[in-house]
Amino acid sequence: MPQLNGTAPNHDSLDSVEYNPIDHLNSIFSHPSTLSSISKTSSALGNYQDELDRDIAALVRQQSTSDVESVKTIRAAKDDLAELFRKVEDVRARALQTEEAITEMTADIKRLDNTKRNLTLSMTALKRLQMLTTAYEQLRGLSSSRQYKDCAQLLQAVIQLMTHFKSYRSIEQIATLSRNVSDLQRELLEQICEDFEVTFAKAEVVQRRGMLAEACLVMDALGDNARSRLITWYCNTQLREYRQVFRANEEAGSLDNISRRYAWFRRMLKTYDDEHAVMFPAHWRMNEMLANAFCEGTREDFKNILSKSVRRADGQSLDVDLLLSCLQETLEFEHSLEKRFSNTSRASMDTFSSDSERAPVFSQAISEAFEPYLSVWVEAQDKKLSAMIPHYRQQPPKPPDEEFSSQMVIPSSIELFNFYRLTLAQCAKLSPGARLVELSKVFAKYLEQYSQQVLLFYLGERSSGQTPSKTPQLEDIILVLNTADYCFNTCTQLEEKIKSRIEENFKSSIDLQSQADAFMGIASATVRALVRRAEVDIEPIWREMRNTGWSKMESVGDQSSWVVEMLSRIKSRAAEVVGILHKQQYARAFCDNLVDSIANTFIVNVFQCKPISEVGAEQMLLDSYGLKKGLEGLLTINAPSNTAPTAGYIKRVNQAMSRLDPILKTFQVRPSPPEALVQAYLIHIADTSETNFRKFLDLKGLRKQDQSHFMELFHAHRAAPRNEKLPHSSALLAPLAASNLATPGGPTITSGIGSLSSAATLSTSNLPARFDPSTFGNAIINAARDGVDRFGTPNLSGTPSSHTPSGMMTPPSQQQQPNEQPRASFEIPAAAMGTTNLNENLRNIGKFFKRDIGSFGGRFGRGEKGAEEGG
Repeated sequence: MPQLNGTAPNHDSLDSVEYNPIDHLNSIFSHPSTLSSISKTSSALGNYQDELDRDIAALVRQQSTSDVESVKTIRAAKDDLAELFRKVEDVRARALQTEEAITEMTADIKRLDNTKRNLTLSMTALKRLQMLTTAYEQLRGLSSSRQYKDCAQLLQAVIQLMTHFKSYRSIEQIATLSRNVSDLQRELLEQICEDFEVTFAKAEVVQRRGMLAEACLVMDALGDNARSRLITWYCNTQLREYRQVFRANEEAGSLDNISRRYAWFRRMLKTYDDEHAVMFPAHWRMNEMLANAFCEGTREDFKNILSKSVRRADGQSLDVDLLLSCLQETLEFEHSLEKRFSNTSRASMDTFSSDSERAPVFSQAISEAFEPYLSVWVEAQDKKLSAMIPHYRQQPPKPPDEEFSSQMVIPSSIELFNFYRLTLAQCAKLSPGARLVELSKVFAKYLEQYSQQVLLFYLGERSSGQTPSKTPQLEDIILVLNTADYCFNTCTQLEEKIKSRIEENFKSSIDLQSQADAFMGIASATVRALVRRAEVDIEPIWREMRNTGWSKMESVGDQSSWVVEMLSRIKSRAAEVVGILHKQQYARAFCDNLVDSIANTFIVNVFQCKPISEVGAEQMLLDSYGLKKGLEGLLTINAPSNTAPTAGYIKRVNQAMSRLDPILKTFQVRPSPPEALVQAYLIHIADTSETNFRKFLDLKGLRKQDQSHFMELFHAHRAAPRNEKLPHSSALLAPLAASNLATPGGPTITSGIGSLSSAATLSTSNLPARFDPSTFGNAIINAARDGVDRFGTPNLSGTPSSHTPSGMMTPPSQQQQPNEQPRASFEIPAAAMGTTNLNENLRNIGKFFKRDIGSFGGRFGRGEKGAEEGG
């Protein structure tokens, strides 16, 4: 369409279904000045309309022409199809005519073919009938003359020929012949059986074994039933004497004479090999059948004998040694049979069925009778182990004539696991099923007893000749630690070994993980005992700290003298311990425990230095920084001077010692203005306990009458929205809570028992007048019995170690030390009160200890290299 009024037409709008001419005109004549071009626009529209009309007319003519051609094409196609259908029908009619003609031509040929086939079948049947009749007559004559070799061949032919006449048995002559053949087969069977019986009865086997060998060929031809009858008769005949001797005679049939049974059968097999083997075809496997019959009869005999032995009227139990001896001899006999007969039928080497996959024939053929009575043997092993544990307990950890080594383990542990290894091998051979499960439970039982009654006993007080008791020496503790680590790894290996030997359906019943965890609990206890020795050394230093006049300090100087002396003693003890630990994991665990203990002890002692001035708190903060820097070098104290500690250990030290900062920073705040002290407490201590805040004011030295205003401000500020989520009792004060639990009513300091749980461990009711370092061994055992947890935590709740104490210790005396203020009492978390039984506690210790050790050296049992790489 031409341009209208200087504006190009919008073809999309003209072609649109929703085209609006009014809108289009308004767009063309959008201004009064454009009205002058109306005539021009009208003329252009008319021309465009005429052009469209011409296009439409041309398209209509073109379509009309194409429609006529299409109609002609369709009509021609229909005519062609009709012609094709006529031709197909014509071809079909001719094919039918041809078929009828061929049928008429070949009808006579088909009749001739049928006649020929019937004639051939008749001639074949007559010929076979003739052959059958002849063979039958010859077979009868041969059988009467006992020519069994020829009989076997003819009999096979007769039996095969008879199969062709099964459909002709309605004919009387054929039915009679079939009956005659069947009668002849029965006569042959009875005749051959009679020949065998007479020959064996007259002991003429050697003279007539050729004839009997040929008779076996006839038995093969007679079929499986005939062969089975002869095999059964032979086995019964050969074993008749055995049954008479060993069943009728109580003495000969007893377990004491089991070797006579097997010797008798070995002689029987030798007789078979020498005299009888040539009579029977090899594929009969007569010697194996004879062995199976012997095993079945002997198994039933043993079942009856063992059943009578258990129900003896005199009350005597079954002799375990005799039972094992008989079982061992039976297993050896079964193995000899298996070895002898495993080569009698082998698959070819180029098949998938190898001999190794062949199921054992004689495995448990006789020993199955002993299976229900192996519990007696398991009980005997239980009694042996019960006698071994007290013996181990009485032995010293290290033989007196041996020199100590940092990698040495207690000899009794090696002896115990060697006994386990031998017993396991014996039981797996005797019964790799339910009895092995029972034995594994016995193993687990005495592994627990060994950890509790031997290893844990070495950590406690023991008699020492002239003195009533003595504490474990450093070498003893290291021996217990090495032994616990050895037992942990060996427990895992023992479990895997049992599972590899036991039957598949019993594997899920084998679990020694709890016993392994108990040994790891012992390892944790030894680490805490090592820490305890260091704490004993620094106990006087803490006393010096508490006796310092922290409220009278006027200025902050260098770090206090007690810090220097404490670091000197700690490094001396750490150098001794770290140098003797041969695994880096345990050295790291010792240092971590020691750092946690010192941090917790520092917190406890801070709250016993009442009152503390702001300057004193600042000096304490400086001392804590100095102590932290000294503790960072414990792990590498024996390494070259340029060796840097791992980042993980530095982080652990920082986390432990950083718990002091909020407490000391709060003490640095002056009580005036009061609101500043309250806010500092809520920011740094961060709990809402009114009891804790009141005790904190006591430690600041505020008088009772001055505390009411502070309490009002505390109530107001803790109710503020920003403090709603604060806990009731801060984790920073957990060491104080644990110290209250350990020694109610008296002052406390931290103990090196680590987190063996201060709960009910060292109560003041049983304390001596002054501290005795020798009591810490019993403290370990009592703590394990009362309730234990991962080092660095006060309970088994899994509270992160960076916010919990490592445990508490008895103070030097129940009496208050000079210049020492009464101890503040803080709220005790309820979770710290839980206790469990000893073995469960040891397992829980082990689980937490493994988890904690995994953060810096991998699982236990890995070498030092893996630990160092763990950071």
